[in-house]
Amino acid sequence: MSIITVLISIVLAALISGFIIWIVGKLGLGLEVSGFRAAFTAAIVIAVISGLIDWLLRTFGITFGGGLLGALTYLVVAAFVLILSTAFVPGLKVKGVLGALVAAIAIGAMSFVVSLLLSAIHIA
Repeated sequence: MSIITVLISIVLAALISGFIIWIVGKLGLGLEVSGFRAAFTAAIVIAVISGLIDWLLRTFGITFGGGLLGALTYLVVAAFVLILSTAFVPGLKVKGVLGALVAAIAIGAMSFVVSLLLSAIHIA
């Protein structure tokens, strides 16, 4: 895989994630986004923060496993990442901890559906 292919994949993933965040913000599901630019920036910041948290946890040997407990733990981490992202993204507001949890669920569900659709048409 060439570096160009990797870069295009990263940009497309950020655009799709930004679009999902923008939609969740428009639906009022726990977060507010001032526009697509803020949503796109949020997608990049969320990916970086999530990657850093994942790396730190793995460095200390912390894993969550599968099942319901693992899913709930990932949900709490995703909500924390959303809350933390508001410090770095102007135009992104999370409506408290409950809002962050609702937004994390909505973003995760929409990402899952988009992923299924893209794989069904053999894009991803």
